[in-house]
Amino acid sequence: MKKRRKRSKFMGAKINPKYFSASQIKFYLILLPLAVFMIIPVIYVINQAFKPLGELFAFPPTIFVKSPTLKNFKDLFELSSTTGIPMSRYILNSALITLLTILLNLVITILGAYVFSKKKFKAKRVLFEINQLALMFVPTAVAVPRYLVIVRSGMLDTWWAHVLPLAAMPVGLFLVKQFTDQIPDALIEAAVMDGANDIVIIRKVLVPLIKPALATSVVLTFQQVWGAVEASNNFITDDSMRTLAFYLSSLSTNNTVAAAGMQAAASVILFLPNLIIFIVMQSQVMNTMSHSGIK
Repeated sequence: MKKRRKRSKFMGAKINPKYFSASQIKFYLILLPLAVFMIIPVIYVINQAFKPLGELFAFPPTIFVKSPTLKNFKDLFELSSTTGIPMSRYILNSALITLLTILLNLVITILGAYVFSKKKFKAKRVLFEINQLALMFVPTAVAVPRYLVIVRSGMLDTWWAHVLPLAAMPVGLFLVKQFTDQIPDALIEAAVMDGANDIVIIRKVLVPLIKPALATSVVLTFQQVWGAVEASNNFITDDSMRTLAFYLSSLSTNNTVAAAGMQAAASVILFLPNLIIFIVMQSQVMNTMSHSGIK
């Protein structure tokens, strides 16, 4: 009787209660210190941007700003105006390039994932393994071939020099393809029997079911494109076509004391968009990571 009573009591308990339970305290004791430890760098970077020079070079360094100021941002924008290219131009260039690259990347990723997952053709496995092999190469390893392609195709000093090198991401295709593998083939076959072609299947069947994976691809693409300086360094000579990341990274070459504040402000300007887009889409990203390896 005692064993049966204990068993029924255990079965009635919820492993993951919907509301707060005393049994969850042990998890908070572990997770809260970890969360504080991981958020300290974010708080430090943001506070650095509002510190006057005296606090930036204080020893020992402090995490929180004592006398916040906007002078670092003001100096950064004023310096941009003296070069003949306003900061708004760099921001506009980065926004347009990032948006165009993300849209093109989504089209390529969706079509590639659908073909690799639901179509049968020769060399399918070989081509997908080539995509997997591409994950091993760092940007430095393909810098010279990429430069030759851009030059010989006549894309120097064009917007395509920014967009095309980053339009296809092997890791994005891998994640979306793995997510697409979980869609039952019977669902695709039913759509075909109803007279749907591939475009209709992709638009009405595939895309609604793989939104978490697409959101992850958007986050990864945004992070790569927003901070990219390769095209502005190697393929662009017109300053009016260069990106915000290039302009802000050029400040790091100025080692004067006065530039330290502007460098701190520049770091926040580059960092915040990445943080915001991840916070907005983090639930979709976590969903993708938990399902991408399950078939």
